[in-house]
Amino acid sequence: MKYSTSFRNSILRKVLPPENRSVYTVAKESGISAITIHCWIAKVKDGTMRLKQAGENPSSERTMAEKLNLLLEYQKIPEDQNGEWLRQNGLHTEHLRLFQQEITTTMANRTDEKDKKIRELEKRVKQQQKEMQKKDAALAEVVSILTLKKKLDAMRGISDGED
Repeated sequence: MKYSTSFRNSILRKVLPPENRSVYTVAKESGISAITIHCWIAKVKDGTMRLKQAGENPSSERTMAEKLNLLLEYQKIPEDQNGEWLRQNGLHTEHLRLFQQEITTTMANRTDEKDKKIRELEKRVKQQQKEMQKKDAALAEVVSILTLKKKLDAMRGISDGED
């Protein structure tokens, strides 16, 4: 039997965190085989099926800035108003933990990327400095050769034709 996506998601929300209810209890209540629910859980865990959260739709994906603002706002409210604030924003405490983890990971990755770019740029600068030193040495050698040639020509009495 094929179940609707919303029905399947409602069942999965009952057995997955934060509710964590027993698969067998939910199966008995809903009249679905426990094996079917276990298969759905396995698909969610291996990524072949996506579990939509309550009230979630593709256009409501939050940006990192929104997630950060929500976390900061949540920390400012008194503890006795947390539940009301979460309901008003359509969130659960698990969402806030996920937001925090995602922001931390993103910031760490960005820092690592910037450090890598800095190391690459420093390496390029050193390489270019070595090239400049080689070119400066070669130029100095050419200048000394031309100077010696002019002195030799002057000693032999050869004019360079600039008169």
